[in-house]
Amino acid sequence: MPNCSPSSTKSLRAIDLPAPTADSILKRLRKICLRLPGVTETVTFGHPTFQAQGKSFAVLEEYKGELGIAIRVGKLMLGIFLKDPRFFLTPYAGKHGWVTLRVYAAPLDWVEIRGLLEGSFELVPQAGQSTRRRRAR
Repeated sequence: MPNCSPSSTKSLRAIDLPAPTADSILKRLRKICLRLPGVTETVTFGHPTFQAQGKSFAVLEEYKGELGIAIRVGKLMLGIFLKDPRFFLTPYAGKHGWVTLRVYAAPLDWVEIRGLLEGSFELVPQAGQSTRRRRAR
């Protein structure tokens, strides 16, 4: 009888589903990020980048052949994220409080990713102010 525990089912789902493409991930990122107030998309160092107030808060990038979504989490939160094997310290920007979510480490949870992107947006000085006010009401 096959093992039907939640962890084995999850790994089977990951194998059965086709891996998302960079294009499909970028499309989802755009849908989330461009709904935030004042957000623009640009390209930095060849990577699609989402900015608020001219400051980056999310980047879809490939590093050493691994596709990832880089986000700001703040220096104080780095240790918490780095305990999760899905994340690694973003090269060059990690010392400024950035981590990268490995896209293919586990099935993507877009509710979680939306929360991560909104949190990263909130860390951009002044950008998240209108969102914070709206949530406080």
